[in-house]
Amino acid sequence: MPNDLSSESSTAARRIGLGCMGLSWAYEDPSIEHAKKLEFLREAVARGVDFFDTSDQYGPFTNEALVGEALETLRNRVSIATKGGLVVDEHGKTSRDGRPEHLSAALEASLLRLRTHQVDLYQLHRVDPAVPIERSWEAMATLVERGLTASIGLSEVSVREIERAQSIYPVASVQSELSLWSRDALDEVLPYCEENGIAFIAFSPLGRGFLTGALSSPEDLPEGDWRLNHPRYQAHSMAANIELVEIVRACAADSHSTPAQVALAWVLAQGSHVTAIPGTQRIEYLLENLGAERLALTPEWMSKLDALPAAIGGRS
Repeated sequence: MPNDLSSESSTAARRIGLGCMGLSWAYEDPSIEHAKKLEFLREAVARGVDFFDTSDQYGPFTNEALVGEALETLRNRVSIATKGGLVVDEHGKTSRDGRPEHLSAALEASLLRLRTHQVDLYQLHRVDPAVPIERSWEAMATLVERGLTASIGLSEVSVREIERAQSIYPVASVQSELSLWSRDALDEVLPYCEENGIAFIAFSPLGRGFLTGALSSPEDLPEGDWRLNHPRYQAHSMAANIELVEIVRACAADSHSTPAQVALAWVLAQGSHVTAIPGTQRIEYLLENLGAERLALTPEWMSKLDALPAAIGGRS
């Protein structure tokens, strides 16, 4: 859902946005000062990025505040998407809350942190099993009517859940994990979105960094990195999953690109309705990621990448 806005480096709508979570949550690099993060986000706009995705869960709250501070004076050049429906308590435990009163209050608070009167996209971060999705979605639709968000979307949902929401109010987007090592969305959700004119936002399109080829064992991760507890980042899983990366590396060498660009190009090749939101904290990686928009994979390489074995280890 990026804007069709021109910039000094791009005159076409971008299909790669920026997932902002890692700037202040989960992947946060403590060596990067706050001022540098602000500078990075503003430089991203200068380089043509026009879609920024955040959530009140990230931090919690600090990620939205960072994005709001950085982009306040650039608001007319970017689209900002945020999410609500996940609550982090004082112990760091996350729970779901899809009650109408929570979603309304959550977006109002998000707007204050984001320093804007309206977001471009407000997403239900997860469906609350204790609240019928129709009830949550009616509340989300009310937020559009109140002018607090231009559109509303879903995250990590089934086709049936999308259909139930669609019966109440149009679903603008569905966000879900999609990468060469997380392809579940290809079975039903991605085709449904394409058939029904719904944008698909792919998070973790680089496999949480693994598909860049920079990681080969848990020792490559810094102390305290949350991925050390992820099933796919255990030593035996990483050793088995290296096979995927080797094929990606071979494709990159043959196409004069990088593994990250190959992984992103494959995601974008799944349909014109797909936007990818890789996260990074460094301009050099941001520019590398944006370069994937210009990479057209050959049919031969697409076939090889499509045939890659499933990743070892669960998604979470």
